[in-house]
Amino acid sequence: MKTGWIAAPVAALLLIASASIQSCKNDDDNSPAPTPPGLQLTNTSLGNVITDETGRTAYFFSNDFEGKSTCEGGCLTNWPVFYRENPSLGTGLDAADFTTLTRADGTKQTAYKGWPLYYYKDDAKSGDVKGENVGGIWFVAKPTYSIMVANAQLVGHDGKNYTSDYKEGTGKTLYFTDGKGRTLYAFRNDRKNKNNFTRADFSNNPVWPLYEETLKEIPSTLDKAQFGSITVAGHQQLTYKGWPLYYFQQDNGQRGLNKGISFPSPGIWPIVNKDTPEAPAP
Repeated sequence: MKTGWIAAPVAALLLIASASIQSCKNDDDNSPAPTPPGLQLTNTSLGNVITDETGRTAYFFSNDFEGKSTCEGGCLTNWPVFYRENPSLGTGLDAADFTTLTRADGTKQTAYKGWPLYYYKDDAKSGDVKGENVGGIWFVAKPTYSIMVANAQLVGHDGKNYTSDYKEGTGKTLYFTDGKGRTLYAFRNDRKNKNNFTRADFSNNPVWPLYEETLKEIPSTLDKAQFGSITVAGHQQLTYKGWPLYYFQQDNGQRGLNKGISFPSPGIWPIVNKDTPEAPAP
């Protein structure tokens, strides 16, 4: 009888302990999933693109070449503003690349490397990239573009407006920039994969600096096979269709400026774009 009296409390204690362990396991199973970062990289059919926490894609607008948001009025119906206040960032994104700008209407907008960010109305689910290349001026936001596209009025160092054929006049021209919107140029006297400007001692490089870049991401409308690189005075220079690419010193590293198109006279240092012809053979 005494043995049975002791066994009953022990059995009860075992039942309580078992229930407690099961309760803890249930609590663990019901713990909330970690909140995704407010801005992150999401793998899509176009590679890794910047998205919000739901996987909805962000876009760049070529008309925003100066770093100002120019999509207004009816444009915003198709391209709503992308904004996150003090978002957490996923792997591969650097807080220093993100800024907040105030639009003309007083609302806030997130920008990446100076490009204001937008959504596209037809993207319905995570990873959709339906806005890529709409009108030839909308592109998914990526962190590692070597080449981007600006759609801007050409304004030479002489202060005059130029068209794409380097005659005086108004009208926007599409042209290549680096990932931060800084204009890239070719030199009319260069030949295919041959830089005829930069001196061996590199002394004139400050006037027309080489675009020293290893090709990474480009807009999907461009062909990576048309890009290459050459070595100039021990430095690597990116090329497009055989044309060595340069910056212009008087642009002062500032996005949106394209003063080089008239220096020393129009057409000697043209902009470069998808329609640029192949560089002539040496």
